[in-house]
Amino acid sequence: MSPSAPNVCRALRGISQRSLGARAISSSSSSRGLGPAPSEAQDAIIAREDTFGAHNYAPLPVVLSRGSGVFMWDVEGKRYYDFLSAYSAVNQGHCHPKIVNALTEQASTLALTSRAFFNNVLGDYEEYVTKLFGFDKVLPMNTGVEGGETAIKLARRWGYDVKGVPSNSAKVLFAENNFWGRTLAAVSSSTDPSSYGGYGPLMPGFEIIPYNDLGALKAALEADPNIVAFMVEPIQGEAGVVVPDDGYLKGAKELLKAHNALLIADEVQTGLCRTGKMLACDHDPVKPDILVLGKALSGGIYPVSAILADDEIMLNIQPGQHGSTYGGNPIAAKVAKTALEVLIEEGLADNAAKLGEIFRGEMRKIDSERVSLVRGKGLLNAVVIKELGGVTAGDVCMRLRDNGLLAKPTHGDIIRFAPPLTLTEEQLMEATHIIKTTIKSFD
Repeated sequence: MSPSAPNVCRALRGISQRSLGARAISSSSSSRGLGPAPSEAQDAIIAREDTFGAHNYAPLPVVLSRGSGVFMWDVEGKRYYDFLSAYSAVNQGHCHPKIVNALTEQASTLALTSRAFFNNVLGDYEEYVTKLFGFDKVLPMNTGVEGGETAIKLARRWGYDVKGVPSNSAKVLFAENNFWGRTLAAVSSSTDPSSYGGYGPLMPGFEIIPYNDLGALKAALEADPNIVAFMVEPIQGEAGVVVPDDGYLKGAKELLKAHNALLIADEVQTGLCRTGKMLACDHDPVKPDILVLGKALSGGIYPVSAILADDEIMLNIQPGQHGSTYGGNPIAAKVAKTALEVLIEEGLADNAAKLGEIFRGEMRKIDSERVSLVRGKGLLNAVVIKELGGVTAGDVCMRLRDNGLLAKPTHGDIIRFAPPLTLTEEQLMEATHIIKTTIKSFD
């Protein structure tokens, strides 16, 4: 049964306070011409989620029902450029036919065995992914945050069994403004009060250092011999596409090696061709001791993550000491191998590198005081919006929606732009025209 009109109104008032800040869809925003609110049909769907779902997200008010390639359509058939790609999970484009076929064929044959038994698919994927990235072993999991948790467990285990750190004394370093998920471990490493606030006591053995600061890393390593690892994003995504200095990762790896500690590269968002190379680490280049992958490892079709390391590190976890019922299931294995094949066969790293340069160039041509900074690498980019006349990055995203392009703000004043890597140059130019004219329309 659809919610009554009064209930819809009450629900939407609640949603407006949570999504993009109250100004984004308030009456004051309407007076600035930010475009129409969702239709009654979309209102009812949004209100139903608000009534029966937890309020732990603040979605842009648009109800999507279909996706293909770089586009998504709402329930009324309006087409949008997707410039978020499910936070870089859909690098291969929505509903890529080869990946969908792999999913459906395997799902109709054998979906889940648990790891209590062998299956005839996992080994093929394991061989493919380890040889592709140059590691001895892979440990398959499901979600990106599980990948991060597994990497930390593995580093601690290595610290005790190989480095000889006293029991229960291992320390792991993280960079300020990191984001790798919402588990208690993930929020314990966060410097964002909205992530960790109200969830204490937090995980012990975690320490924070500034991002892109080799001096701070060196000082921390020299001060504490119990540090076993530094877990870092090669480019900080949720923080607003913060790109470190050239050589930062290489320098970090050298410092960590000198102090017998591990480099954990969180490539859940930056990996798999997003930044113009297969891994963002490849820009330095550096091979991490532990590599964490997720998101586009399935092309957005199925939750798949992976942790890769060499035997000296990986084999410190023995049978019964870590696992997941769904980790390495036949569907995940088949989908992940296929998703990786698509990235390579379609040259998506090269496409991201080429189009990323064009995108940043076009954004820097915008003649508006509202654009204070453009940064990024490949097709992971950000435009920092200066608030003028009360117009925020959230307001810009609302008007972009009205003009047929979907993106979301982060950290208040930053819009992250990350389209599927299957984007063509012609499509890119059409999308940049939408972005440029939308920003200029506020002047």
